[in-house]
Amino acid sequence: MGEPLRIAMISYYLPSGSKIGVGFQAHELASELARRGHHVDMISECPPVPGAPYGHRHVRVPGSLRTFRFALAVRRLDLSGYDVLHAHGDDYWLWRRRARLHVRTVHGSCFEEARRIRGAKERLRMVLLGLSEVLAAVVADRTVVVSPQTRRWVPRSDATIPNGVDTRRFHPAPAPRADHPVVLFVGTWHGRKRGADLADAFTRHVLPRHPDAELWMVTRDAPDAPGPGIRVLGALTDQELADAYRAAWLFCLPSSYEGFGIPYAEAMASGLPVVATDNVGARYVTDHGRAGVLTDLPRLGPRLADLLADAEARAALAAAGQARAAEFALSHVADRYEAMFAERPWTARLRAPLRSRAA
Repeated sequence: MGEPLRIAMISYYLPSGSKIGVGFQAHELASELARRGHHVDMISECPPVPGAPYGHRHVRVPGSLRTFRFALAVRRLDLSGYDVLHAHGDDYWLWRRRARLHVRTVHGSCFEEARRIRGAKERLRMVLLGLSEVLAAVVADRTVVVSPQTRRWVPRSDATIPNGVDTRRFHPAPAPRADHPVVLFVGTWHGRKRGADLADAFTRHVLPRHPDAELWMVTRDAPDAPGPGIRVLGALTDQELADAYRAAWLFCLPSSYEGFGIPYAEAMASGLPVVATDNVGARYVTDHGRAGVLTDLPRLGPRLADLLADAEARAALAAAGQARAAEFALSHVADRYEAMFAERPWTARLRAPLRSRAA
C-alpha cells in the first residue's frame, strides 16, 4: 500500500438501517480500506454500524423522497479535505470538483429494475433513479460497474470491479452439513427476490420427494405461517449467516433482477452450491451457469429436488462455485480500488480546479 488516503465514502444505505445489499457492500469495502490504514469516513442517512473501523458522518433526511433529498444534502457538505470521494449512490449533483478523485460505483441499473418492478409509482421512481445513475456516471472521474452487463445502461464506465466477499468469514467448514436436506434463501418474501415463489416451489415440488427437507429463509417480511417445512430465520448476525451457509445443502435466490447478487458469491465462497433464476447478476457471478445452476421459475422446484437427491452433482457445483468465488474475494476487490485511487493523473477529463483546503 502507498501513502494512506483520506477517503469519503457515500452510501445512503448501511446495514445499521437497511437490508439493501449496496449498504452491506459499502460497509465491507470501507472496513477493509480502513483496516489497511486509510482514513475512511462514511457519509450516510443510516446511523453508524456498531464496531465499524471507519468514521461516520450522519446526514439525516426526514420526510418523503429521502434518497433525492439526501443527494441535495450531500451537495452542501465540504468534502475538500478528502483525497478520494467514493460514492455508491446519490452523488449526481456533485458536478463541481469536491476531492482530487471522484469515483462512482454503479451496483446495478434502475432502468433494468424498472422493466420488472410492479406498480406505476415504483416504476417511475426507478426511472428517475436510473436517470440519476446516468448523471452520476457523467459527473464522476472514474465510473465502476460491478458486472459487465451493467455497462449497457452506463454511458461511460472505466472498469468492472465486482462486489467483494470477506473470505475470512465466508468459507467452507470441515464440520458436516445438516443431517437432512436444507435449502437456504437470503432475501425478501415480496418483490424481486421472489421468496414467496421459492416457498411455493419448495412446497409443491421438493417436499413430495424429500419429506424431511427444510427451506431456511433469512428474511424479515415472511408471513407468520409460510408453509410446511419452512423455517423463517429472520435477520441473522454475520456469524449466524456464515454458519447457515455452511450448514445448508443448497442455496437458492430466484430474483427477477440482481445487479450482482452478493448472496450468490457468499454461498459459493462457503462451498454451498447455488441455484438461481437467470438474471444479470446470477449470470455473471455463476459464470453463465458454469459455477451454478441457472433455471427459470417454472422449473425451479424440480431442479432443487433433483439436486437434493444427487450428492455427486452438488459436490461438483460446490467445487466450481468455490473456484469462481475466489475472483470476488474482498481483498482482491480492495486491491483494485486502491490501484485506481493511486492512479496519476487523478482526473479523467477537464474539470474545475480543486478548491483550496483552506476554503
